[in-house]
Amino acid sequence: MGSPRNIIAAAVVGLLLLVGGIWLGGHPETLPGFARNGLVSDDRALRSELVDDIKDNFYKPVSDRQIDESSLKGIVQGLNDRFSNYLTPKETSQFRESVQGRFDGVGMSVDKDRRGLRVLNVFDGSPAKKAGIKKGDFVTEVNGKPIAGLSSSVATARIKGPAGTKVRLQIVDVDKGTTKDFPLERKRIEVPVAEGRTVERGGRTYGVVKLQGFSQGAHGLLRKQVDKVRKSGAEGIVLDLRGNGGGLLDEGVLVASIFIDKGLITYTKGRTSPRRNFDAKGGAIPKDVPVVVLVDRGSASASEIVTGALRDTRRATVVGTRTFGKGVFQQVLPLSNGGVLDITVGEYFLPGGKNINGKGIKPAVKASDDPDTKRDEALPKALEALSRK
Repeated sequence: MGSPRNIIAAAVVGLLLLVGGIWLGGHPETLPGFARNGLVSDDRALRSELVDDIKDNFYKPVSDRQIDESSLKGIVQGLNDRFSNYLTPKETSQFRESVQGRFDGVGMSVDKDRRGLRVLNVFDGSPAKKAGIKKGDFVTEVNGKPIAGLSSSVATARIKGPAGTKVRLQIVDVDKGTTKDFPLERKRIEVPVAEGRTVERGGRTYGVVKLQGFSQGAHGLLRKQVDKVRKSGAEGIVLDLRGNGGGLLDEGVLVASIFIDKGLITYTKGRTSPRRNFDAKGGAIPKDVPVVVLVDRGSASASEIVTGALRDTRRATVVGTRTFGKGVFQQVLPLSNGGVLDITVGEYFLPGGKNINGKGIKPAVKASDDPDTKRDEALPKALEALSRK
């Protein structure tokens, strides 16, 4: 047993080590590099340090909730995947409206761009249409706040809101090189998911059916339009998917099944999931009815699944411009706080085995529409291609 003096000395040293350890734990930046790397393996202290510095020094007050939600968003953004996003509980309710046929907003479909949102389509009779916003324009600010770098889901959620409320959009007209603010009043938008009509060309009747999106039930609405134009004497079908940014994968398979009776439509693979085949469901229109698919840069996701399936099975000729090139799919995972993780979990492949992510689908016949004219320059070329089939 040691002497009282040695015991006291050991106690003092232990106390000093304890106090020093506590101080260093709160100030790991004072440790030498080798010690800091070896001892501070848990980044919770660093995160706490960072949060404290933000609260003490940032020029505006910051709440704990704001920091927590920003941290969650930052984790997902660190994946460097433009299609993966964390959505807050408030954003989640708005996100769910994107797969429904109605919403309160200004009446346009958009897609993410480095500048903000690119306008893919503007619906007739909508506030955006009446204000003069057109396909090809860019939304860069919403109510004075820049949206560059935000996910499309979050950016569009800022545009949406209760009918009768106001929203101010900053729009860039890339053709004129001008920037202008558009004050708009939101209204209840009834999106015309599917539309159909017949046209006469060279003494023959053709059907033009347009699909705006792949929301739940879209395939049934499209089938009604296809049947309608065929009963009106249509000898061939132009399937117009321009500006259609996609939607539900199952709806894409069902839409393709309107034209393809059997066989592979698409298949998916992920890092943690095996290959899964999606086959045609049967009940397609007769094979001898010629089909042309009309696409543009705004045709993405499920639109590309349908286009690729019809092309690879030689069921249709593709007319238009190169499609968007989204060959990945997401899974929406609910979180305990009421938010969701919308994360890319795999890739989908066309029947021919190709993945078109970042590449898109190139049309067999090139055709583009001038957004500055009322005339549709691409549709006549689609009808011409149809007449040759």
